[in-house]
Amino acid sequence: MSDQEHRLPVQLSSAKFDDPHMQPSAKNPEAVERRIAVLFILGFLSTAGFGAVYWVAGPSWALGATLGGGMLLMGLGLVAWGKYLMPRGPFVEERHDHRSSDADRDGLAATITQRGGNIIERRSMLGKLLGAGMGTFTIVAAFPLLRSLGPNPDLKTTSWKKGVFLVGSDGRRISVNEIPIGSYMTAYPEGRQADDQSQATDQLIVIRVSDKPFTTMKGRESWTPAGYVAYSKLCTHLACPVGLYEKELELLVCPCHQSMFNVRNGAVPQFGPAPRPLPQLPIYLDSQGYLRARGKFDEAVGAGFWERR
Repeated sequence: MSDQEHRLPVQLSSAKFDDPHMQPSAKNPEAVERRIAVLFILGFLSTAGFGAVYWVAGPSWALGATLGGGMLLMGLGLVAWGKYLMPRGPFVEERHDHRSSDADRDGLAATITQRGGNIIERRSMLGKLLGAGMGTFTIVAAFPLLRSLGPNPDLKTTSWKKGVFLVGSDGRRISVNEIPIGSYMTAYPEGRQADDQSQATDQLIVIRVSDKPFTTMKGRESWTPAGYVAYSKLCTHLACPVGLYEKELELLVCPCHQSMFNVRNGAVPQFGPAPRPLPQLPIYLDSQGYLRARGKFDEAVGAGFWERR
C-alpha cells in the first residue's frame, strides 16, 4: 500500500486554520479580553471579601453579597471567554482507518503549534486570572471549617449564682404573683437578659405548677417556693429551646424533636431522644416576694456530649 493511500482524505494545512470558523467571534478580541480580565479581578476581590467577612463573623447579607458576587463575576467571565474569544466552529474531524505518514503527522503538529497554539498563548493572562480567582475560592471555601473549629462553648458556667434575681425579657423582676398556676415564662438573670453571648445558656423556663412547694428529687426539697420550678431552657438533646408546656400532663416539650420532660420529677425525659433531665436551678422567694437563685446549676446545661456522664 502506497503512502498516498495511508494519508488522510483531506489533509490539514495552514489554510484550514485560516477558516473564519477558527477565529474568535468578537470583532475586537483585545477589548473583550480586557473586559473579561476586569470581571475575573472583581470576582477575585469579591471572593476574598467573603473570606474576610466570614472570618470576622460579619452580617449575613454581607456574606451572601460577597460570595454571590464573586461567583457571578467569575461565571460571567468564563461565559464571555467561551462565547467571544474561542473559535466559533463548526469543527469537522475527518477520520480514516489508516495511519498517515510520519511527514504528514509532523506537518500537522507543526501547524497546530504555529496556528492553534496562539489561541491559548494569547489568553495566558486570562488563564492566570481565572486560576487566581478559583484558587482564592478554594481557600475561602475552607474558612467555614477553620472558623468553626474554635473553642467549645462553656456549658458549665452560667451567670446564675446565689442571690441573682429572675427577670423577664423586659428586665422586670419576677414576683410571686407574676405567673398564674399552670402558666410559665422565660426568665433571665438580672442584667444579662440583653447579653447575646450568655443569653442562651442562662435562659430558664419558670413554671408555676401549683401554689405549694413540692420536691422534684431527693435533696431538692426547698427548690420550688410557692409551687414555682425553674429549669434550663436548653434541651439536653440538641440544645433547642424547650418552649412548650402541657398543663394537664405537666410536661415540658421541646418542639424540635418532641422530647418531653416531667416537671414534677426533676424534668426526667418521658419521651423523645433527650438523653438526660433538664438541669434545675434552685430558687427561693426573698422578703419582698421576688424570685431569686439559691445558687448555680448543679450540672452543665445544654446538649449531652460523649464525655459527659
